[in-house]
Amino acid sequence: MSKRYNENSLCKYDHYCPDMTNLFNRRKENEMIESIPQGYRFAGVHCEVKPHTTKKDIALVVSDFPATAAGVYTQNLVCGAPVQLDRTRTPGSGFRAVVTNSGVANACTGELGLENARTMTAWAAKEIDAPSDKALVMSTGVIGIHLPMDRIEKGIAQAAQSLAYGADAFMDAAAGMMTTDTVSKTASRKVKLSTGKVVVVAGMCKGAAMIGPNMATMLCVVMTDAYLDPEDAQSILRQSADRTFNCISVEGHTSTSDTVLLLANDAAQTGPLSDSDKAIVAQAIEEVCQDLARMIPNDGEGVSHLITIDVTGCADAASAKAIAKTIANDALVKTAICGADPNWGRIVSAAGRAGVPFDPMKVSLKVNGFELYRNGTPLDFDKTLVSDNIRQNRDTHFELFLQEGDAIARFWTSDLTQEYVRLNSDYTT
Repeated sequence: MSKRYNENSLCKYDHYCPDMTNLFNRRKENEMIESIPQGYRFAGVHCEVKPHTTKKDIALVVSDFPATAAGVYTQNLVCGAPVQLDRTRTPGSGFRAVVTNSGVANACTGELGLENARTMTAWAAKEIDAPSDKALVMSTGVIGIHLPMDRIEKGIAQAAQSLAYGADAFMDAAAGMMTTDTVSKTASRKVKLSTGKVVVVAGMCKGAAMIGPNMATMLCVVMTDAYLDPEDAQSILRQSADRTFNCISVEGHTSTSDTVLLLANDAAQTGPLSDSDKAIVAQAIEEVCQDLARMIPNDGEGVSHLITIDVTGCADAASAKAIAKTIANDALVKTAICGADPNWGRIVSAAGRAGVPFDPMKVSLKVNGFELYRNGTPLDFDKTLVSDNIRQNRDTHFELFLQEGDAIARFWTSDLTQEYVRLNSDYTT
């Protein structure tokens, strides 16, 4: 066994997956976030965007101070109106609010959809006396339906009146973003800079299906009370998303609405950061993104297993990621894990169709630490033992070893269950 994986180094592991016991346990629905960055208020309310329920469907995040904002978005050519609007505004400075609705995606809604997205940001900005173009918007839910703007307007006003500091308000906002999520997804880090100042990074996201890089039906807001200029914020967020949110999959479908936003308001009064302090903040942002990213496939619709895929020994990072992603999106691999079937052939053959050249006779595979395949040859193993191990643990770990170079990749996915099919077969009916 090689050196132990360092959780703080994210994907810089060496042939090791951390002890999976309770590592990816699903969050308790009411579990509070540990730390909140200074200078942010939050609210989450119900305004009947989701009819026939009392679930929250409007979330409002407000910065007391003008904040730098950066964003990364879906790569689907068919993208929602909020994505189109936010792309024109980020990266930038002076932002004060992010307003989110769940239940209706405001995607494939034409010019009216764009106007409704602009109107949502104008309403949110007006409530806090900010310029109308200094708010951002996210929407998630059913595609092709126009927003109920009368309800949205009332909901934004109600959320503005409910704005508060602290963990309870933060969790309310996180709940307002959820669609088919079963648990809210939040994470935070507190770090000390070389100056002695303490800064906080915190994030909230939603996502449970239509999850497939690059990005998926997921919305996310990450915020910090440190200073970042627009160029640095965009660079840090892009790199963090590439290593985290772009390394997850549930069924490989890239959505119309995917958005990750980063806000930095300098409420901690750090001022411009040194290169070393900038690296500390960037690391904290990436760690928060990784925590949030792993929660998404673990809460995938109908999921019974979270699968961590480590691919090592590739010629370059792009090749490693291509192989990991192909395995992650393979329906036969996913259904095998659902059935606790240690079918090494599906995993190895999926790697072989990734479009990456490698020597098949120098490939080895472990599943949950059991070696099933070595140097192109299947090994004798206790199938009942391995099957029971998969069945009895929510977390499943694939280690695929090649001998083409030193590049590595880590990817997270889920199994494919009958419950997933049931949930998605009548989503709009």
